[in-house]
Amino acid sequence: MINFELSEDQQMMRAMARDFAEKEIKPVAQKLDEEGLWPAEILKKMGELGLMGMTLPEEYGGSEVDPISYALVVEEISRAEASCGVLVSIHNSLVGELIYKFGTDAQKQEYLPRVATAEIIGCFSLTEPNAGSDAGAIQTTAVRDGDDYVLNGNKVFASGGAFADIIMLFASTDREKGHRGLSAFIIHKGTPGLEIGTVEKKMGMNASGTAELVLTDCRVPADQRLGEEGQGFKIALGGFDASRIGIASQAVGIARAALEESVKYAKEREQFGKPIALFQAIQIMIADMATKIDAARLLTLRAAHVKSTGKRFSTEAAMAKLFASETCVEATRLAVQIHGGYGYMKDYAVERHYRDAKVTEIYEGTSEVMRLIISSSLLK
Repeated sequence: MINFELSEDQQMMRAMARDFAEKEIKPVAQKLDEEGLWPAEILKKMGELGLMGMTLPEEYGGSEVDPISYALVVEEISRAEASCGVLVSIHNSLVGELIYKFGTDAQKQEYLPRVATAEIIGCFSLTEPNAGSDAGAIQTTAVRDGDDYVLNGNKVFASGGAFADIIMLFASTDREKGHRGLSAFIIHKGTPGLEIGTVEKKMGMNASGTAELVLTDCRVPADQRLGEEGQGFKIALGGFDASRIGIASQAVGIARAALEESVKYAKEREQFGKPIALFQAIQIMIADMATKIDAARLLTLRAAHVKSTGKRFSTEAAMAKLFASETCVEATRLAVQIHGGYGYMKDYAVERHYRDAKVTEIYEGTSEVMRLIISSSLLK
């Protein structure tokens, strides 16, 4: 039997996140985007609400919600402002959850209580100038030297990297082994040899603090390696499976915001003496948007459900991320079209949603990589 109804707890989590997003995030969303402001106070408040420790158990200060509740929260936050949504997703899935799954007892005790409350904010750094989808091409090295590793290299596109307190960073401890020679490290902000390089000027997601990270003879204690040497690729893939549910949820949230703005505008805007909502062309666009957004949400919640069962969910997460991100781009494009000339103006939120949408097809695995994952699961 398939049950499409949310539990009472899931409804409460969604309502709480929606209320917070409406009151605390949406009123400043335009300012965050235009000025590229880091949402420090918002992150702190979300930490107090338990939204930054959703993947962590109570023993470490987390709220330990089920994956469906997590997806619903990311959707609601992203509906208000997309940068905040991706930061919630990264902090929960690619930092907190990975430390909990692969960390030593000492690492869990040191980091997780502060991660759960947003006392410290984490980011994830895998991508390099010549290594995006091809993780085996990573050139950043980590060479063991006594009780330390010495890291050298250059990372790019680290969301939150400009302001994060800890960085989940991947480097090669054995270049000859390609992706099997990758290892993961937890690096503290301010570590000598770690510098924040270019803070990127982007098309959208302007409040996410995306930055280049430069490592020059950066000494990291060996006890800050996450997992075993050579386990980095496995750690990264496990994180991506979970984070793709977050990005799918983010895409649904952005698309939903665009739809809601379009419905409101279509009812208010008049042309030829009547609201444009009465024109069949507008009705068709809104119907297409609503149908695909609903399908994207269902795929996302299915992936979250499979995760909650403890089964492998790589394919379901890839399907959700692929369809939701492409739906998001299409829905925001149609929203701008419905708004006409006004949709091209920064005074209207759909302009921001359109810019924010595109990267959901790129980060946490491109649409092309998602198709390879899906087809591989069917053809192998």
